[in-house]
Amino acid sequence: MILPIRTLGDPVLRAPAKPVTSFDRRLRRLVEDMLETMYDAPGVGLAAPQVGVSLRVFTFDDGETGPMAVVNPELVDPSGELLEEEGCLSIPGPFHPVARARRVTCRGADPTGRPVELRGEGLLARIFQHETDHLDGRLYIDRLDEEGRRRVLAELRRIELGLEPSRERTR
Repeated sequence: MILPIRTLGDPVLRAPAKPVTSFDRRLRRLVEDMLETMYDAPGVGLAAPQVGVSLRVFTFDDGETGPMAVVNPELVDPSGELLEEEGCLSIPGPFHPVARARRVTCRGADPTGRPVELRGEGLLARIFQHETDHLDGRLYIDRLDEEGRRRVLAELRRIELGLEPSRERTR
């Protein structure tokens, strides 16, 4: 089932998500619905708070590794830096360059509770960091300087008013 995506201003996006404690049928259904919602949006990642569920789980598909879900993720061993445009389904339209680690390891569990450890580089590393930020109550605009944040919010406002078309992701 496609779920409504919460957008900037919704309090669930700013609250740290709770750890998952039950690896049950409801969690697996949530993951299925999140994947369907992510593909419909379309996006490459989606965190549970973005669909109004305050749980530490995200789905992703970078075109090579996914579709997958990580539950109770922990990021370790970040290295390098990469500055690339980033957008968000919860801030529909604007993209802005964001500095992220070039490589990172994501540890957690799959929806059945089995441990997973994934090493991400480039886009996959960016997805891990972006989605984990959501689970911590952060948005990509929180990583921008004041000018960058103003630009993104101004572009979002112009899109909402119909003065500017929403940009599509270039990759």
